[in-house]
Amino acid sequence: MVFIKNKENFVCEKCRTEVQGNGYTNHCPSCLWSKHVDNFPGDRANTCGGMMEPVRVEKKGKEYTIIHKCTKCGVEKPNKAVKEDDFQQIIQVSAENSNK
Repeated sequence: MVFIKNKENFVCEKCRTEVQGNGYTNHCPSCLWSKHVDNFPGDRANTCGGMMEPVRVEKKGKEYTIIHKCTKCGVEKPNKAVKEDDFQQIIQVSAENSNK
């Protein structure tokens, strides 16, 4: 897998938060939603363009991984949670998944 660093700012299409990208940013830190634009991290080569819903959170040691599912094509992709993420949103996604 090849990682392409793309430092891009964007406006979240879900919650309209203005996000300052750092080259590794792949989801909104406020609502945790993402967009299906990459085949490999940073390549922007996927034409799906669907919204990626945070459907569950996995914890390994002290690290959290947000699993996103595309609302258009159904693909699931993991993304590491980062310190800028709203931890209350991570808890909410975890709680919603445990109630299913």
